[in-house]
Amino acid sequence: MKLTKYRLGDFVELYNEKCGNANLTAWDISGVNSDKEFFEPARQVGSDTSNYKVVPPNYFACNLMHVGRDRVLPIAMNHTKQNKIVSPAYTIFRIIDNVPVIREYFFILLKSSEKDGYFWFHTDSSVRDGMSWDDFCDMDIELPSRSIQRKYVDIYNAMLENQRYYEQGLEDLKLTCFAMADHFKHTKKKMPMGDLLEEVDVRNSEGICDNAQGINITKQFMPSVASSSDLLKYKLVYKNQFAYSAMQTGRDKCIRIALYGGDRPIAVSPAYSVLQKKTDTILEEYIQLWFSRPESDRLGWFMSDASVRANLDLPRFYEIEIPVPDLDEQISLVNIYNAYALRREINEQLKLQIKDICPILIKGSVEETST
Repeated sequence: MKLTKYRLGDFVELYNEKCGNANLTAWDISGVNSDKEFFEPARQVGSDTSNYKVVPPNYFACNLMHVGRDRVLPIAMNHTKQNKIVSPAYTIFRIIDNVPVIREYFFILLKSSEKDGYFWFHTDSSVRDGMSWDDFCDMDIELPSRSIQRKYVDIYNAMLENQRYYEQGLEDLKLTCFAMADHFKHTKKKMPMGDLLEEVDVRNSEGICDNAQGINITKQFMPSVASSSDLLKYKLVYKNQFAYSAMQTGRDKCIRIALYGGDRPIAVSPAYSVLQKKTDTILEEYIQLWFSRPESDRLGWFMSDASVRANLDLPRFYEIEIPVPDLDEQISLVNIYNAYALRREINEQLKLQIKDICPILIKGSVEETST
């Protein structure tokens, strides 16, 4: 038995439904990463989201404009039971019923560096090295029989189902954590951040640190590009200190604050504020947990100024009040949140394992066809 060659366009059908909601936030919008997964929150959101596109369950979202730039076909399949919303830049399509390819097998087939290289090679000569929908449809794919496809799709679905159950428990734990925090909000005395944190300013003037970091909208540190001369002006962040960015809070609808837990200091932009607690009545982890809540982000967005960047300057940040329960209660909540964070990390590892096994499944189906 041999693989059969088909034209991709014989299997796919475009879908173009607009969400019709003009006021969606970054947390309502999904993007597609290089691992071919949906992620939230989106990196950027337009001022009017009414023309953003709907991705129904089992449909695909693909950004054909960036294939050449990223050398990856950014595509994801909506495995959930809920619609996802993506930028108008994405192409949405589905696999037609009763065709020689199973949609999950098609997705597994695309989750390989070999296929990414194949699509990249066929991009156009535009500035972005994109790919038109017609060119996408003209691509050839080789497929085994549906029975062999089903065998390997079942393996993939079993792994995916295990990961989903784990993720569901993860969300339940997150909900418990935020519900407990919400209880504190209504029952505990509140204190302004200005009474809990103070700014410190230690510069990297002696060049002891070459690790420049920024803060992303998920409130985590990320590598930053900076020259060695710039780093001498950067601020140092030590263990159990916060880095806070006042800029673009309103634009991103997110308070950018991150707690550093490493043993060696990192360097952050002089535009950031470095903060540390000034009272033993509160835990650093509790503060970070509190600002990890979407409600805190909405408050920061509401309090941001009317500048072009919609900043939340430090004096205004200091005005935010948070409940301060007893240390034992803080520890209990932090322990729940840490368990959630650990399970979240394990969940990401499970996703990576599923990604890594996809090329193995395709290889197995091809070898079985050839025997």
